Amino acid sequence: MSLPLDGIRVLDLTRLLPGGFCSQMLADFGAEVIKVEDTGPGDYIRYAPPLYELNSEADPGDATASGLYLSLNRGKRSIRIDLKSEAGRKAFHRLVPTADVVLEGFRPGVAERIGVDYETLGHINPGLVYCSISGYGQDGPSRDRAGHDINYLAATGMLAMTGQAGGPPIQPAGQIGDLGGGAMNAAFGILAALIEKGRSGRGQMVDISMTDGAFAWLAMAAGATLVDGESPRRGEVMLGGGIVCYLTYEAADGWVSCGALEPKFWRAFCEGTGHEDLVELQFERPGGDAWEKVAAVFRERTREEWKAFNDQYDCCIEPILELDEALESELFRERGMLVSFEQPGIGPVRQIGSPIKMSRTPAAEASAAPAIGADTRDVLASAGFAPKEIEELFEAGVLAGPGNVGETEFRA
Repeated sequence: MSLPLDGIRVLDLTRLLPGGFCSQMLADFGAEVIKVEDTGPGDYIRYAPPLYELNSEADPGDATASGLYLSLNRGKRSIRIDLKSEAGRKAFHRLVPTADVVLEGFRPGVAERIGVDYETLGHINPGLVYCSISGYGQDGPSRDRAGHDINYLAATGMLAMTGQAGGPPIQPAGQIGDLGGGAMNAAFGILAALIEKGRSGRGQMVDISMTDGAFAWLAMAAGATLVDGESPRRGEVMLGGGIVCYLTYEAADGWVSCGALEPKFWRAFCEGTGHEDLVELQFERPGGDAWEKVAAVFRERTREEWKAFNDQYDCCIEPILELDEALESELFRERGMLVSFEQPGIGPVRQIGSPIKMSRTPAAEASAAPAIGADTRDVLASAGFAPKEIEELFEAGVLAGPGNVGETEFRA
């Protein structure tokens, strides 16, 4: 079956999470994604800490033991090139005419320094779509700052608004900046540029700032502030813990979420529990008498009883599941959100699948992640490198295949 991105080749220079998630989205829908890794340890996410390992007995030297690595790299290919050497850069430059997309996640200035920047590669392939993912963008006052997801959210105002009034800012368990701000915007930008290239025949650079992307997620809170001139503080954001009808509550055996924002849902909750006196208290702030009354109601039932209550009264109440409970839930099983594949050296592996459901060309998710450097010879041969030339580059240490990964900061 043909997939939407069949025939699109991506040279992926990124490591860790944002770039890997972006190129995984493209690979799931048919793009040929070639991980361009160095002749040392390669992508650091291969060696993630034991918390994420599928098998603590697996040999870290095979560079496929990390569950994080497997979750971001199924269906890709891997080559190893020393881009810091002149011969390695020349070898990579010869691959560029075969590619539609180059994806990189270096700090601004690094790609230029090693000769894999857009200006250089665009001269080689004028139709190239070149996407850079960075913390703060390719220009602006923060371009050279190091950062991680928590820092990007701090810079947007999102972190300051998350948590209870009077309490500390609460960082989310999901990586909003890395994934929502970075990876998904990068995938969208790449696809938009490819569509435009179909009309103009020309490539272009896509500059993705994870901070910009996370900032855009504040469309509602920031939009209201820009118009009204009042910046909400922690615990005051209407959909961020500021009203009793849209809040988390402790049940008899855990926690539940209440999202009864529309009056019809709140009324259904109040009438269903026999507390019509609460109907007029829907938009009261947490911490007061109204909140105490609502909290007492929620403590009367277990999570399962609240789930059954919601099934009967349709009032936007859901149990708050632990991750292991969510992974085994009927919802994600029936939605096909868990996929399985056979990973050489490990065995059967389950991972989260694509959330994008298409009627004719669904994502192709059930294929293994590559061993480091597994495809170096094949990819270079397909780009016109002669067998003798490839062997000479291997002997010079410019190219590498599987094994001999050395130490990485995750394992050192």
